[in-house]
Amino acid sequence: MEIERETNFAQLLGTVEEAPQFSHRSFGEQFYEMTLAVMRRSGYQDQIPVIISERLMLKGQPREGDRVSVTGQIRTYNKETEGKNRLIITVFAREFRAAEPEEIYDMNQIQLDGFLCKDPVRRTSPLGREICDLMVAVNRMYNKSDYIPCIAWGRNAAYGGILSVGDPICLTGRIQSREYKKRDEEGNVELRVAYEVSVLKIED
Repeated sequence: MEIERETNFAQLLGTVEEAPQFSHRSFGEQFYEMTLAVMRRSGYQDQIPVIISERLMLKGQPREGDRVSVTGQIRTYNKETEGKNRLIITVFAREFRAAEPEEIYDMNQIQLDGFLCKDPVRRTSPLGREICDLMVAVNRMYNKSDYIPCIAWGRNAAYGGILSVGDPICLTGRIQSREYKKRDEEGNVELRVAYEVSVLKIED
């Protein structure tokens, strides 16, 4: 019997960078946000925001420095900031546990099965490598969708660049954080963090 692939799956294992802080309440349940630091093979550390319900923390609230495993989904929503809508990206925890002592390596695995909702944007890095920005919409319950920015490189970029809006896309990768500088209308420069899925493989 073939196991049905989840359309939006995230598996993280890392170190709690910031302990959970109250985020919001929904249908009588409290939710908290924490930051999970996940190390790449290159040595760079991604800072991933995670939303976790009080129900999942009944066995103990994670503290800064704890190593934990989170299984869930990438969720996105728009938040109005200074009169402008900003896409907020987080990992919504469905399962949560303390990491086992033998789990010494960090994990960052993402699987998405959705469709392209914006035209792909192709560009070239300063070193001449092909890059393609993709916006993938993944449907979930209650007629909602998550709109997830993805970045592909090399052959994946070449393939993603020929897709059209509405085309189905199935990919695996990792969620990553990236700092960038944003200049406002008054010329002030603000350091911000963007989140996106770095594509490792696009499947037919």
